[in-house]
Amino acid sequence: MTHDNSDDARLAAETASGAGELLLTVRAIESDALTGRELGRRGDHAANTYILERLATARPGDAVLSEESADDPARVGADRVWIIDPLDGSKEYGMPDHVDWAVHIALWEAGRGLTAAAVAQPAIGVVHSTADPVPAPRPARRRPRIVISGSRPPAFVFDLARDLGADLIRMGSAGAKAMAVVRGEADAYIHAGGQWEWDSAAPVAVARAAGLHCARIDGSELEYNRPHPYLPDLVICRADWAPEVMSALAAHATGPTDSPRAAMARAYIRSLVSHDASHVRLAEDAWRVENGERTGDSGIEIRDRLENGPEYRPIRRVRDLQFREWHHSVVARFVLDIAAGPGAETSVAVTEHFDIPAGEIRSIVAIIEPAQGNS
Repeated sequence: MTHDNSDDARLAAETASGAGELLLTVRAIESDALTGRELGRRGDHAANTYILERLATARPGDAVLSEESADDPARVGADRVWIIDPLDGSKEYGMPDHVDWAVHIALWEAGRGLTAAAVAQPAIGVVHSTADPVPAPRPARRRPRIVISGSRPPAFVFDLARDLGADLIRMGSAGAKAMAVVRGEADAYIHAGGQWEWDSAAPVAVARAAGLHCARIDGSELEYNRPHPYLPDLVICRADWAPEVMSALAAHATGPTDSPRAAMARAYIRSLVSHDASHVRLAEDAWRVENGERTGDSGIEIRDRLENGPEYRPIRRVRDLQFREWHHSVVARFVLDIAAGPGAETSVAVTEHFDIPAGEIRSIVAIIEPAQGNS
């Protein structure tokens, strides 16, 4: 069955709005009982269930790629794929008085790319969609504004802003940042260092409909419904400012970019220190072995140990990280510095072999031994 894209856009907007109302309800009821991270997960799960049920009813033949669901490789061959992030900015959602979180729903079609989308910002009562696109305004301000990640801004962005004579504004949620440009509250949104298709698909579709320039930071096209849904970088900016921004990016954004599989391994390794595994892509039946001992028999168990396991709490930092990749394997070698009493540290050398056949980590085999000088 074929569908008119205006109908798809209205469905995206209505579904994003409904998910947003549900998220506001969950936040109001559960915020006193749950911690920030737990509240974010509760909201993510509730919104994901709501969106999947709406899409299954309204578009039963379509495939779905969701941050909160297992990735079905069959979607790559589908004609229509909904790319959704039920709660973008779950950290901010779990923080009182933060409004920088969003719901993303986008439709990708074979041979056409992104054809319909909506981004809801429930905390400020706004839904932007391709159903009723409004050209982005060109505000008159003395210095342009660039919105960047509040937690992981690109290292090059400070020199970039200096050369462009721009002010930097930190903000959570890719959707919130992109919609700030759509509304003219900012002039550009620049990100590097790792994102997934669901982070940018809906914001990019809405921004394009508003006449904004959207691309990778090297100027190449943003491609969606790829076997590995990793999209490491993004720029959304006013079309008239794009030549100057892209020229500055060519001069400053020159560092290497992780492959999709290396990015998944890096997210896991980051969680060893942060104890936040919300961005670690683990298959439901993932398993882990450490020095011959089974330490995890499911994605849920591995994630729980990363966040709550006492064996990870003393880890202070990761250093000397190197990746080697072939086929669907990634080997990471690094050193962990670990607290060993008041004012003391010890170090261990770690080799972790990740099997990543598609968009999730399937297995991890780790060898841990004393680092040189700590034998």
